[in-house]
Amino acid sequence: MAIALVDCNNFYASCERVFNPKLEGKPVIILSNNDGCVIARSNETKAMGIKMGTPFFEIKNFCTQHNIHVYSSNYTLYADMSARVMQTLSDFSARQEIYSIDESFLDLTGYPDLSAHAQLIRKTVKQYTGIPVGIGIANTKVLAKLANYLAKKYPQLNGVCNLIELGTERTNKAMQITPVDEIWGVARKVALQLKQMGIKTVYDLKIANPKIMSKRLSVNIERIIYELNDIQCLDIETNLEPNKQIISSRSFGTTVTTRDGLLSALTYHTEQIGKKLRRQNLYARQMTVFAHTNRFKDNYFASSINVVFSQATD
Repeated sequence: MAIALVDCNNFYASCERVFNPKLEGKPVIILSNNDGCVIARSNETKAMGIKMGTPFFEIKNFCTQHNIHVYSSNYTLYADMSARVMQTLSDFSARQEIYSIDESFLDLTGYPDLSAHAQLIRKTVKQYTGIPVGIGIANTKVLAKLANYLAKKYPQLNGVCNLIELGTERTNKAMQITPVDEIWGVARKVALQLKQMGIKTVYDLKIANPKIMSKRLSVNIERIIYELNDIQCLDIETNLEPNKQIISSRSFGTTVTTRDGLLSALTYHTEQIGKKLRRQNLYARQMTVFAHTNRFKDNYFASSINVVFSQATD
């Protein structure tokens, strides 16, 4: 089985660049709700040393000094661009798992030249949506994730890393220089436990005894080890369960000081939720409305209310 993991490069920043091409090649950061902290960075910004999750007030002067373009998050735009990318990807495989807003697994089993097919996918997605993507190909989902990481880390791969084509020996060498915490499913706490056991690289984990690791940590680690050894444990999930909740939220570009301004925003977000519910043929039993000011400023205020409907509604 050949599995591809298609991941949009710096997705939120790339979305902003689609609608403002002048940002191409320039440092860009996207901020969380209420412009609290950094949630996305372009490669140029990453090279400057700005980390994910950094509070904006700590780097505000730095951004001004280095002409970094700063944007408030626009989740409506990002969701729309994601839908376009995923629809484009669906034309390249009969089986697709939309894993997140910017990632999708594709079943490429049967294609004679996987690398060429992946390059065609990259070219088509870029042409149709303006979003650049990286693609990792392997026999399992965990290895496909690893391949995607390598595709982005090494520019000479031209955006595609095919571990099936690379072969076992070269794949093992890549694993030996890749930290274990880069593996999909290995959280920070688990990575620390693994390192305390002397397992520091992906290859160290690959050659570990899966049954012993299962007893010492979890069955999830056992599955990851099997997948690293080309034994498939995780299939592409095409019939995903419906969302348990849907959120529509966005920070304001300017301070809201009137009731009408807040009501206008509430109306907009309620409409967006209704559209998403109907698009997915879902009904809601309750709704939570929340609002808060910038947590990094004085007189921080936050409030919410929960409404339970007498009958589920869309």
